[in-house]
Formats: sequence, C-alpha cells, structure tokens
Amino acid sequence: MISLAAFDMAGTTVNDGGSVYRALENAVTETGVAVTPENLQTWMGVEKREAITALIELGGGVATPEKVAATFDRFRVLLDEYYTAEPPTAVEGVPEAIGQLQAAGIKVALTTGFSRDVAESILAGLGWTVSADADAPTGSGGVRVDALSCGDDVAAGRPAPFMIHRAMEATGVTNVADVLVAGDTAVDVRSGVNSGAAISIGVLSGKLEREGFAGEQPTAILDSVAAIPGYLGL
Repeated sequence: MISLAAFDMAGTTVNDGGSVYRALENAVTETGVAVTPENLQTWMGVEKREAITALIELGGGVATPEKVAATFDRFRVLLDEYYTAEPPTAVEGVPEAIGQLQAAGIKVALTTGFSRDVAESILAGLGWTVSADADAPTGSGGVRVDALSCGDDVAAGRPAPFMIHRAMEATGVTNVADVLVAGDTAVDVRSGVNSGAAISIGVLSGKLEREGFAGEQPTAILDSVAAIPGYLGL
C-alpha cells in the first residue's frame, strides 16, 4: 500500500511555462559558453548549482566556485523576472489529484532542485501550503502538501535519493516499499529508482517525450500526476 507520493515541482505539479529552462540556459550562456538542448535536458531536475557547474564545463568553460555562485545568482534573478512576467500555475488536474490521494490516506510531498527560498516563493504564489497537519488551512490555491524537500536541504540532489528520503523522514514513512515517486525528467525517475521506491513514474507534463524515459526503467509513464489516482485504483 502506498503511503507517500513524492512529486517533483516544475513541469510535474507546477506549470512554469518553461521558465526554469530559459533561466538556466540564459544564465549559463551569459558566462560565454554554449548550452545544447540535449545537455540542458540532461541536467534539468538536478540541484541548480550542480547543473550550472556541469553545463559550464560541458560548454568548455571553467566552473570556478566564484563563477558558479555568480551564475546561480543570475539564474535566480532571471527566474524571478520570468515568473513575474508569467506566474506559475498548477498543472491541470494536479490539485484535485493531490486531494484524492490525501483523502485515501496517502501523504503528498514535493521535491525540487530549487533552493528552499525559491520553492517556498513559488508555492506562496500558487497559494499552496506545506503542513503535516491535515487540518491546516489549504490557502487560496486550495492545496496543502505534507512536506517539501529541496535541493539545499540535502547533501546531494538528484539523481541521489536523499530528497525522497528526507520527504519520508518529514512524513514519518519508514519503508521505501510504501513510496511512489513521479517527475517529468529522467533524473526524477532515476532518483526514485535509486531511493528504492516501490513505484517511480515518468510524467509527460514537462518537456521530455516518452522515449526520453526509456533508459531509466520507470514503473510507468503517464500523461500527468493527475492520472496517478486512477493508476492506483482510487
């Protein structure tokens, strides 16, 4: 029986119009290196400082700590600009799916390569709340999630399993056999597999096509998190 569903944010539960992709690509490109679409997709879902380091090096640059820090700061500025111009929205059907899961006794956590301040800002904009208290107010967005696990909360981001394990710790779930993971990137699925989760699902609500998950051995590939309650037979 699944007792925890751990979902990625951008592209999985949150529709950001591709702003993360654009901000990451433009911030790295401003350092003077080229970013290929293939490399950008490979490093999406990863903790953003790690992604910036990899993309600079893949472009032939030198990723000094100072350059990575400056590029990360620039990424955050660009992302804020893009989100101000086009605020993120919930992926269609996801708020209802989260409610269905919680009504069935399944806790829902969000995991993200964003730093905690960025993730909390996005959730505040959506009107979503984070609380382990089932009776806590849901906010203007009508969604309460049980936990939030971010890239800067753990020793290593995806594809390491630590954000999932941190979500388990926060929700009191002790057995990975009771965990479902879903995300829109290859590293989301790989992180789920690495965590030992019973179910690791790739969703097609982001930019990755079905064939992009082929090498990751997902348990299933679904159109969206909105399809997960039906997949579980709820």
